[in-house]
Amino acid sequence: MPLAPPRRVAIVSVLTSPLAQPGSGDAGGLNVYVAEVARRLAAAGTEVEIFTRATAPEAPGVVAMAPGVVVRHVVAGPLGEMDKADLPGVLDEFTAGLLATGDGFDVVHGHHWLSGAGALTAVRAWGVPLVQSMHSLGKARNASLAPGDAPAPEPQIAGETAVVAAADRLVANTAQEARQLVRLYGARPAQVCTVHPGADLSLFRPGPATAARRRFGIPPDALVLLFAGRVQPLKAPDLLLHVAAALVRERPGLADRLRVVVVGGPSGSGRDNPHRLTKLAAGLGVAGLVRFEPPCPQAELADWYRAATVVVMPSRAETFGLVAVEAQACGTPVVGAAVGGLRTAIRDGVSGVLVEGRDPAAYARAIGRLVADPDRLRRLSAGALAHAAGFGWDETVDRLREVYADAVGQLRSAGASSAGANSSRS
Repeated sequence: MPLAPPRRVAIVSVLTSPLAQPGSGDAGGLNVYVAEVARRLAAAGTEVEIFTRATAPEAPGVVAMAPGVVVRHVVAGPLGEMDKADLPGVLDEFTAGLLATGDGFDVVHGHHWLSGAGALTAVRAWGVPLVQSMHSLGKARNASLAPGDAPAPEPQIAGETAVVAAADRLVANTAQEARQLVRLYGARPAQVCTVHPGADLSLFRPGPATAARRRFGIPPDALVLLFAGRVQPLKAPDLLLHVAAALVRERPGLADRLRVVVVGGPSGSGRDNPHRLTKLAAGLGVAGLVRFEPPCPQAELADWYRAATVVVMPSRAETFGLVAVEAQACGTPVVGAAVGGLRTAIRDGVSGVLVEGRDPAAYARAIGRLVADPDRLRRLSAGALAHAAGFGWDETVDRLREVYADAVGQLRSAGASSAGANSSRS
């Protein structure tokens, strides 16, 4: 008999709010994931409350985000942005606020290790399971650090390990992440469920590139290379500028057509030197080809994808890579690093091209071959659409509801078995 899906779910997101604009600060794919899943859970009949840290004194304590979804701002620490490294110090206060404002849930879903750590006391008090999505893993990130980036500190590694051990279910974005949870953190294989994130396929869909380019003042015959995301060393937008310089050196005829667009804001250690990319572009001699745009709403981002010839994702690490799926859903191929979740989000040779290593010349060659072969570019565009069609959020939520129900059922069975054992001993 199928297990009934939960009636009420608490989503905990300490690091960043689903109401924040993705693409700057700590706001990114996690925000999109939480917001999209919450809306669709509510549409399927599950009431959702999202608990996040209050960061502005003028923000109301409770915000109705969508029908059946509310966001609760929990006061923990100063009412302002905090460095991620300082957030562990306010988790006790966050937990107290969570316990004071929430109750009556069937399951808690934590996003990022900070959320799992902040929710542990609450799930024990409420007698409900903790389903945990890590979104990034310190040990995995430490293996692919960008120059100048600090490794994940030991308290984070210890916190991640404790959350992995305590969670009833761990939701991995890809099979690779599932293996990392087992190999690097000692997770039990039966504890880990692989659930791919998705894209809003009603928003991210094909459209005329000419209209999108007209909106942004881009010539219709331009070769547009787009980077979208947080501007930080881990995402490596600097590599894209080196790629542009290599393209111009190798194919001087492209100089008049090439446009490089970076959509996003400083994040992480990128905040320490927010003008670094501008200076790098000038130093490489491509400043006139590069355009920097602030983070934008998703409807506008969809037009940026449509305006692009290819989206470039030279990340050093990606747990999944929502940008890749969103771009492909718009019919735009992706040239990305052969790392982490991008190996799942991009189907090499079908929906885009995966590049091994960090050599800008390798990216330039891959892009140059596409420019020289319009038929192949069209085939990749068609393949991108077909590949992205398998990553809708509805499928993600259907699978999550199964994970929730299974976690609830197992916890109740364990409780019943424990009660039975105690009764037989009395």
